Amino acid sequence: MTNAGAQAANYPFCTIEPNIGIVPLSDSRLNEIARLFKPEKVTPTSVEFVDIAGLVEGASKGEGLGNQFLGNIRNVDAIAHIVRCFPSSDVVHVHGKVDPVRDIEVVNTELNLADIQTLDNRLKKAAHLTKVGDKKSALLVPLYERLLAGLNQGTPARGIPLSPEERELIADLFLLTIKPVVFVCNVDEAQLKNEPPEVALVRDFAKKEKGPVVVMCAALESEIIQMSEEEQKALFKDYGLSESGLDHLARTGYTLLNLITYFTAGPKEVRAWTIVKGTRAPQAAGVIHSDFEKGFIRADIYHYDDLMKCGSELKIKEAGLLRSEGKDYIVRDGDIVFFKFNV
Repeated sequence: MTNAGAQAANYPFCTIEPNIGIVPLSDSRLNEIARLFKPEKVTPTSVEFVDIAGLVEGASKGEGLGNQFLGNIRNVDAIAHIVRCFPSSDVVHVHGKVDPVRDIEVVNTELNLADIQTLDNRLKKAAHLTKVGDKKSALLVPLYERLLAGLNQGTPARGIPLSPEERELIADLFLLTIKPVVFVCNVDEAQLKNEPPEVALVRDFAKKEKGPVVVMCAALESEIIQMSEEEQKALFKDYGLSESGLDHLARTGYTLLNLITYFTAGPKEVRAWTIVKGTRAPQAAGVIHSDFEKGFIRADIYHYDDLMKCGSELKIKEAGLLRSEGKDYIVRDGDIVFFKFNV
């Protein structure tokens, strides 16, 4: 579905090495800004998808190259859990039957077991260091014990209440179950219009996990990327869709990771940039180039909504809506920014 060129075949472990696909994030605001600025180049922000092979029962103990796949999962920011919901005698299933909740639970169990092993090892080390007077380890022991208790009861780390300080303390563990999850129901074309019971089961499960659900037909998505824009619009209308499943998944992942977009605009280029919500101006500048953050002086800012109301940057200035902000300014979603810095 992306530009990764990943192989898709009808047998287990078709994927061994991760495939990486870059998906431009669809954002109508970028097009509207470009319409007014008429730049030489328009560059959207993007979401990176890493296609990792499916986990099997026993992965935490190395089954099915499990250790390798678990290691790949540690490197991502969020997990898109692709769940089969479509029936087909032509596509084999490892367990011989389509049961999405069972499949989710198999993966969740393996991720939990891997985290239990990680925490158990760290707890033993921290307990030993506490005995010899290490103060930081003394703080870590009760935290590790609380996490272990939750995981042993089947609760993923993301479901265990943690303060920001506690999250910082365990960041170096790279826990798998602390990552946010989106459940992706893979259906066939007919099920796009009439959701099967399997999707409802996934939705019920996802509520307990507090994770979003995206429904898509992967087979259809692979055709969509080959179509012209007009052909895509006609197909979306036929299926009652407003966008492709891939675009929906990209936006869902963006929201899940608490990301926002700001823009830079000029005659050369109009571009969208990704930052975490709550990022201050110097750090937002650093996303463009590290020198921008080091030499940050100030940022001239106005908002997309104001640009649409005024119709041009000149009228923004005439209306007094262009602001000069300093180092403490928190960049908002939809801000259009011009950074000033010392080299």
